[in-house]
Amino acid sequence: MALRFEEKEYVLEKELNEIDETKSTLEEIVEYRRHCNDATKVACIMVATMTPELQRFYEDYWPYEMYKDLMEKYHQRVGQERYEIVKSLINSKMKDGESVTTYLQRMQRYVDRPLKLNVNFDEELDIDIVLHLLPSCYDQFVMTYHLNKEETTWSRLQSLLRIAKGGMKAKSITSTPAVVAAHILAIGKGKGRRENLP
Repeated sequence: MALRFEEKEYVLEKELNEIDETKSTLEEIVEYRRHCNDATKVACIMVATMTPELQRFYEDYWPYEMYKDLMEKYHQRVGQERYEIVKSLINSKMKDGESVTTYLQRMQRYVDRPLKLNVNFDEELDIDIVLHLLPSCYDQFVMTYHLNKEETTWSRLQSLLRIAKGGMKAKSITSTPAVVAAHILAIGKGKGRRENLP
C-alpha cells in the first residue's frame, strides 16, 4: 500500500535493465535513473521489514528480483497449506459426544486460516462444510436449516448449534432431537421474532 501511495509499485513488476548511457536518448536515461532511484528506495523498505536471515539473503537484490523470488516461495507454501486445510476440514467430522463448543472452535480455526493466506472461502461454503460434518443426531437440524431458506452468518450458525445442543440435552427425556432442532431454527425468523412451530 505504501508503494501504491508513493506510485512506486511498478518496480516490483518491471525489471531494472542496465542501459548504455552513451547510446541512449535523454528520455531513456532520465527514465532509467528514476527507476533506479525508486528501486533503491523500495529495496531498502523491503529489506528493512524482513527478518535478519532474509535481510542477509536479499540485501543485494533489486525489488523485482526479491518480489519474484518471494512470490515463488510463498505460492508454493500457500498451495501446500491450502491443501492441508482442505484435508483437515474433510477429516474433521464432529464426533458423537464431542462438545459442540469444542467442535465449533476447531472449525473456526480452519475457517480463519485461509484468510491469513489471502485464500477466501465463501461464508456459505464454510457453513455447508460445517453442517455436512455434524454427526447424524443433527440431521433434522440440517434439514430444517435448509428448509428455513434464510441467509445465516457463521456466528449465527454457531449460536443456533449451541442452542440446539443445549435444547437436546434439556429436552432429551420429553422431546426428540429432531423436534428440538426444528424448534431452535424457528427462533429469530423474520426480524428477531420468536415463532413457535405448529
